[in-house]
Order: sequence, then structure tokens, then C-alpha cells
Amino acid sequence: MKKKCLECTEEFTGRSDKKFCSDYCRNSHNNKADSETKKLIRNINNRLKKNHKILSKLNGTGKTKITKSRLIDEGFYFQYFTNIYTTRNGNTYYYIYNQGYLELDNDMYLLIKNKS
Repeated sequence: MKKKCLECTEEFTGRSDKKFCSDYCRNSHNNKADSETKKLIRNINNRLKKNHKILSKLNGTGKTKITKSRLIDEGFYFQYFTNIYTTRNGNTYYYIYNQGYLELDNDMYLLIKNKS
């Protein structure tokens, strides 16, 4: 049975459920289909890594106070974090893996490192 490849549109013969003429065309087609999702995930993961690196660099002691402007100057993006922890007191800690921060008064932040 003659069929057309979904990627290169060349005619080929094969099983009735075969969609591509070669592994190259199959891989190429699937890579194109997933490229936007992969790009988004890669960009977010890179942003998370950079945020984690900034917090690790600025928080050498495990508990440090720092200004918001210093974090911004380092290239920190506040909208990217991995989880949120809210205490009984109502304090909200934002974490990037094991590095966290808590917004304080007067544009100050408490940087902390979770040991677990």
C-alpha cells in the first residue's frame, strides 16, 4: 500500500499503520511537534537554576537579610519559584528547591536555606 510520509510527503510502502518513511522523518516530525513545549520548559528551568544560584550566592550563612534591589540587581525573578510554604503565623516563604526567601518590611528579604 502506497502512503505519503507526514514529514517529507514522499511516497513509501509499509505497514498499514506506518506514518513516516524513515526514522529521520519520524524524529524530525516529533521534534517539531514538541519544540514549543520543550522551549518553554527549558526556559523556565534555566530561570529557576539562575534564581537558585543567586540565592545560594547571597545566602552563605543559611540565614541572611538582603534588600529587594540587590536581588533585582543580581537578576532575580520573583515570579519563578518551585513551592510556597505558609507558616501558622501567616508568613509566606517562597522556595527555589532548598533556597527560600520571605518578604519583610521596607523592601527587605530574609533568605533561608532549608536543610531537608
